[in-house]
Amino acid sequence: MAAAQPELGSPGRQALRMFLRNRAAVFGSMLLSGIVLMTLFGSFFYDQDPTRIIARPLQGPGEDGAPAFGTDYLGRDVLAGVVNGGSTSLTVALVAVFLVVVIGVTIGALAGYYGGWIDTLLMRFTEVFQVLPALLFAMVIVALFEPSTRTVAIAIGLASWPGTARLTRAEFLRLKNLEFVKAARAIGASDFRIIWRVIFPNALPPLIVSITLIMGAAILFESGLAFLGLSDPNAQSWGQMIGLNRQTFLNGWWTVTFPGLAIFSTVLSFSLIGDGLQDAFNPKLRGR
Repeated sequence: MAAAQPELGSPGRQALRMFLRNRAAVFGSMLLSGIVLMTLFGSFFYDQDPTRIIARPLQGPGEDGAPAFGTDYLGRDVLAGVVNGGSTSLTVALVAVFLVVVIGVTIGALAGYYGGWIDTLLMRFTEVFQVLPALLFAMVIVALFEPSTRTVAIAIGLASWPGTARLTRAEFLRLKNLEFVKAARAIGASDFRIIWRVIFPNALPPLIVSITLIMGAAILFESGLAFLGLSDPNAQSWGQMIGLNRQTFLNGWWTVTFPGLAIFSTVLSFSLIGDGLQDAFNPKLRGR
């Protein structure tokens, strides 16, 4: 009997095949794609101003003359708010994650590669931010400066980077003494090249998984700040919709349910994608 042939293909292709076999991850990808498409192009198909009063307040879905998702406490279209509010939530999350990656990966890479007093200094600096209550820290930043979309994104990024820094450091500590890194040093490669061209690409898989999960956490973070009124009052978001309509929940459940479902669906999609990527990048599971 012929021996079983090993699965061919690059690690990237094997990971992609593993990801596509995960039904939950594929569903999460489709769900996120739909949310992004709604955010980018929804206003072209549903051209309603989310700030304009179009009917009497608290008209429920299905009532005569009411929009599909009803109206809020002022008489504004809830569906228009859901369609347009996603752009603010996703933009804030993307900017925050960009800051998390830049700060966390840079500090973690330098600490893990050089070690010694540099590692000690950078990790003590990281611990200062890690022990601060993230939500309280972000609230203080937003309160000190103008409550704009940019300020909220920066506040979330500054409060969320320590975990990425520690993960990056751990990966660099694991990889920096392997043979391919020693070979790069032997041929005279600079530290900059070894860090960013040799080690960093091999540390990407767990970082990609972490970044995917951070995106979901950043959306929850932004929604929480907007719910508390610490967001740009001129930029509508899902969290802001829930915060402004929370007092009318008993009389108008739809005013908070639909933006809440939008937040839930977006965070769920990132969570499912993150779990799928974690399994796809796990070498123990690729042969199954």
